[in-house]
Amino acid sequence: MHIFIVVLVVALLLYAPQWWAKQTFNRYRQGSPLDGTGAELIHHLAEHYGVKSLQVKVTDLGDHYDPASRTVGLQQEHYDGVDLTSITIAAHEFGHVLQHHNNEWGLRLRTRLAKLTYLIEKVGSLFFILAPILALITRAPSGGLLMFGIALASMLLATLVHMVTLPVEFDASFNKALPILERGYIPAGQIAGARKILRAAALTYVSASLASLLNIARWFALLKR
Repeated sequence: MHIFIVVLVVALLLYAPQWWAKQTFNRYRQGSPLDGTGAELIHHLAEHYGVKSLQVKVTDLGDHYDPASRTVGLQQEHYDGVDLTSITIAAHEFGHVLQHHNNEWGLRLRTRLAKLTYLIEKVGSLFFILAPILALITRAPSGGLLMFGIALASMLLATLVHMVTLPVEFDASFNKALPILERGYIPAGQIAGARKILRAAALTYVSASLASLLNIARWFALLKR
């Protein structure tokens, strides 16, 4: 019974924020159309803030900003959308553009850690393929220890990326996007809705961070046995 309760609580912590975010996004797609699309808002803000060489494109990989290519990727519904959800999400992604434009340390750190995590994961994948061959040749347990070390380093770095991501995302939402929207880009009566959208999106990052921490805790619990 206790295990069932623990599993239920963990499931709620991990999946309830995603469900709530989806419901919130859908709710604010139904309102009156605003003056412009998500993509048009980003182009306008880039010109207003003097951000050069910024690209905006449709993506299937989820809404994001790529500092390396200076590209904002928006899902089709947000790229062409004129609803509050589309405009708010576009403003959030432009918040990351401003972080890059201002050379803020949080975004720089997250980008570097993400690259390092990607590299370790690639090395780990290669080692998983070569490990059985090395074990047969060397007949030594060191290969298994190295494989475990790479896997653990990858998980720890991924968790660190999530921890760094949280303040970066909150800053893009509440210190960048919301003040922009409050300056007349959406009606004053819709500011509360925009705040709810940003809060719902932020909780999905909290959920991802919890999932990463739980994954590490699970491995340490297995090692103690």
